[in-house]
Amino acid sequence: MSSPEAPETYVRERAKDGRKDIRYPAAPEPLAVPVYDNHAHLEITDGDESLDLAAHLERALEVGIAGVVQASGDIESSRWAVAAAEAHPRVLAAVAIHPNDAPVYDAAGRLDEAIAVMDELAAHPRVRAIGETGLDYFRTDESGRPAQHRSFEAHIALAKKHGIAMQIHDRDAHRDVLDTLVRVGAPEKTVFHCFSGDADMAREAADAGYWLSFAGNITFKNAQNLRDALAVTPRERILVETDAPFLTPVPHRGRPNAPYLVPVTVRFMAAELGIDVDELCAQLAANTVEVYGEF
Repeated sequence: MSSPEAPETYVRERAKDGRKDIRYPAAPEPLAVPVYDNHAHLEITDGDESLDLAAHLERALEVGIAGVVQASGDIESSRWAVAAAEAHPRVLAAVAIHPNDAPVYDAAGRLDEAIAVMDELAAHPRVRAIGETGLDYFRTDESGRPAQHRSFEAHIALAKKHGIAMQIHDRDAHRDVLDTLVRVGAPEKTVFHCFSGDADMAREAADAGYWLSFAGNITFKNAQNLRDALAVTPRERILVETDAPFLTPVPHRGRPNAPYLVPVTVRFMAAELGIDVDELCAQLAANTVEVYGEF
């Protein structure tokens, strides 16, 4: 297998998009029981200071975040993720073509090539998931959906072939995602990254044996559906993530996100569930290791 590019060779900058405050928030109180950020995009720089991968990991460790699953969306970011996981023992990699990128690769006649690259990268021992893959009907119109479906099914096959987890991106496509998983057969370890459904969908997903990963948007005022979903999800099916640099939790919404802010979301989740923070952390850590293996 060819060697992936070094982590510093593929870095993108997040557009500021008129945000008023692009400072990184102050670090929260450390967690007593370490947990993991099971989905982040640390190749994307943000904010008023450019944090490299080592700085992200150092800040995270200081507040009790023991590791990060670096997710991907195209060939370049997938190679970056593998290189990051090779270079840092607290990083595991997930590789995939994002559903919104699948039609782009398909239009260029490169979707099969891109999936073949994911197959190659997935053989690496530090790659523990295919992701993020799935369906997105918000940003892709009907003309691009056949490519999304073909890509999604090919990624499902890769996760099963390599015996690793799969991280699903699902936006405005809940029923089709669930039906696809039933029709073609879901990987043994299937995670709904940044779960966006309601309580009924959460019950259906958990009953099917899937994990639900909650991000900072569960703290948003208009996200009662996510809080309802959390309430009905069995504890052994819950994960936590940042989706950094996006979805920064309240009270820092709109500012840059990073793995060191996971404690904000975890404490919010514990309060919603009415359980001790340490108890939730222990469960989240155990769930993460069950899905991805040891770091």
